[in-house]
Amino acid sequence: MKFKLITTFAAMSLSFNVIAGVCYDSVTQTTPTERFTINPDGTVSDSKTGLMWQRCSYGQVYNNATATCEGATPSLTWQAALRGAVNDTTASYDDWQVPNIKELASIVEHSCTEPSINESVFLGTKLQNYWTNTSGVNTINSAWVYQFDSGLNSLHAKTSSVYLRLMRYEK
Repeated sequence: MKFKLITTFAAMSLSFNVIAGVCYDSVTQTTPTERFTINPDGTVSDSKTGLMWQRCSYGQVYNNATATCEGATPSLTWQAALRGAVNDTTASYDDWQVPNIKELASIVEHSCTEPSINESVFLGTKLQNYWTNTSGVNTINSAWVYQFDSGLNSLHAKTSSVYLRLMRYEK
């Protein structure tokens, strides 16, 4: 009896690990795919906001031939994220930025969870927190993050290890 219970539990655990994001048809999409232009250089242009985003999470490289993100995704402190943006040259652009809270909120897909992002447009998204450049008002040692498993935001200490997706203003 114990063996069957353990086998069943292991099978259930495995199935939860391979389930993709959950989207709800009854909730209006906030980031429909038609709103974005997917560029072959690993960037995405947002017609609603005028922002250009990296298609992959920071640290990954977009492979146009396979339409996948390759490489590791480091979690960074807030200061390291700001430095990373200044030094990033994805798609030969040198003006990447850590998004502010409103900019990052603009790509949260509220009709989906795990992840709360349009997976057809944005690849390599961790079910974790992502930095914004917006500091807390009363707690300057903290900055706002969005968690892409649930789409919720919260304050985190700037010394926390958090993921990153960069953006730039299209000209």
